[in-house]
This record gives sequence, structure tokens and C-alpha cells, in this order.
Amino acid sequence: MIIMDTFYFRRNYGVMVFRDAYLKRNLFRQHVKYETIALYKQGITYLQGQGWDVVGIVCDGRRGIFQAFSHFPIQMCHYHQQAIITRYLTRNPHLEAGVELKQLASLLTTSDKESWCNKLRDWYDKWEIFLKEKTYNTETNRWHYTHRRLHSAYRSLKSHTEYLFTYLEYPELHMPNTTNSLEGCFSNLKSKLRNHPGLKMDRKLKITDHFLTK
Repeated sequence: MIIMDTFYFRRNYGVMVFRDAYLKRNLFRQHVKYETIALYKQGITYLQGQGWDVVGIVCDGRRGIFQAFSHFPIQMCHYHQQAIITRYLTRNPHLEAGVELKQLASLLTTSDKESWCNKLRDWYDKWEIFLKEKTYNTETNRWHYTHRRLHSAYRSLKSHTEYLFTYLEYPELHMPNTTNSLEGCFSNLKSKLRNHPGLKMDRKLKITDHFLTK
């Protein structure tokens, strides 16, 4: 079971890491300027070439990643999904519809797919007209959704629904529903680097490689 994500030192430089969820061990890493689907595919192919049996993938839901790895059971990280919703709606939404949708997103970790999907459908039925309201922009001469961020938050949940409960559909795989194992590793790495603020990039990379290997 592979958990994969990327740790960034700065905006255009990071380390892409592939971690075994069972062994809690980082199996492979590569330095990257940007996260791309091609690089994630390259990493998985490398692991398979090394004899690792990839039985499933847990990831952050980057655009195109589900299609690229559709031949594996793939789980969208609940933590990342909730972070996406918070980014669109903020921590304290002012709209009632936003408050309800954020509460619904918080139930992901304690719900089964059928009941949660029914709740999402009920939310949409209640707020459909409100969600579809549009405003005309006189500067661009175009219409746009009046509640664009709310619309984007709903669209994110709707499009990821198929991958939010994979871990329940394959109980025999003991698939985690978050990338927290890897995020914890990244948090410890950040703490170490924070304790040495004057390090040049080459030294940071050496510390990072040593830490991720250990």
C-alpha cells in the first residue's frame, strides 16, 4: 500500500516521497520542481520494477491522478479533502449553505459511503437553486456563479466521492484513509529544518535525504 505526496522547500522545489503504509517506511524519493502525474507514475513504475507489489494508493487528489492510477484501488486523503473545503469556505463560513457543507465534509471519517452520499444529495437538493445563482460581470460581459467558492467546494466533494470511501470497499487491504503517516514524517522534517534556519539549500537537501532514508 503506497502513500505518496510531495514536501516543498520552496515554491518550485520539493521532494516527492513514496511510503509503504504497512511498514511505515519511505521506499523511494525524487527531487522535483513541480508535482506532475508523470513523475508519480514514474515513481510507482520504479517501485514495481524493484519488486514491490503495489496493492493500492493513498494520495491528495491532484487533478488527473485518479485517471492515471485507475487500475489500482485509490483513496483520496480525507485530511486533504477537508483542507480543500476549508480553503474554499474558510474555517468559519458565513453562508448557511457553507456551514452545512463544511459540517458534512467533517463527517467523512465517521460515515459509510451510502449514508454520506445521501446526505450530500440532500444538501444539494436543498441548496440547488441557491448554488446555481449567477451574476453578470459588466467588465467582462460574462456570467459567473454568484457563490463561486461554495460551488467549487461542492464540486470537489462530488467529483471525489468515488474515491473517498475506497478504504471501506477493500477492508482486506487495511488501507488508510489519510496520508497522515507521510504527513507526520514531513512535519518532523520541517521541525528539524526549522531548527537550522541558516542552512544553505545543499545542506537542507542532505539532511532531508538522510532523514527520509532513515
